[in-house]
Amino acid sequence: MPEPTVKQYAGEAITVSYDAKRCIHFAECVKGLPAVFDTSKRPWIQVDEADADAVAAVVERCPSGALQYVRADGRAERRGEVAIDLLSNGPLVVRGAFTIDGQPDTRASLCRCGRTANQPYCDHECERSGWTSS
Repeated sequence: MPEPTVKQYAGEAITVSYDAKRCIHFAECVKGLPAVFDTSKRPWIQVDEADADAVAAVVERCPSGALQYVRADGRAERRGEVAIDLLSNGPLVVRGAFTIDGQPDTRASLCRCGRTANQPYCDHECERSGWTSS
C-alpha cells in the first residue's frame, strides 16, 4: 500500500498538514522558522517550537500550498482576491480564494510546461527537462 502524501503534525494550538506531492521545495518554511521546520529531525515539523501565529504566518508563505494549517481557536487563513505570479521558466504561483478540481484552495504552484507527473501542480520537471518559457 502506498504511503499517504498528506501528513498531520498536531500541536497544542495549531495543526500543520504537509502534502509531499505538492511540495516543490521553495524552502520558505525552513528559512522562516527553522526551529519548527527542521528536515534533520523526525518528525521534521515540530509545531510547538513556536507560537501558533508565527507558525501560521510561515505556512501562509508556502507558495505551493503543500503546507496548510488548522488552528485550535478556529481562525483560518484569509482567502483574499486571486493573485497570480509567473515565475521565470517555472510555475504559476496562485494565491487567494480559488478552487482546483472543485476543491477550495488558497495557494498553489501550477505547472506551465505541461510535463509534470502531478497535474495540475508543478513538480519541477520544467527544470529537469530544460524547458524555458521564452
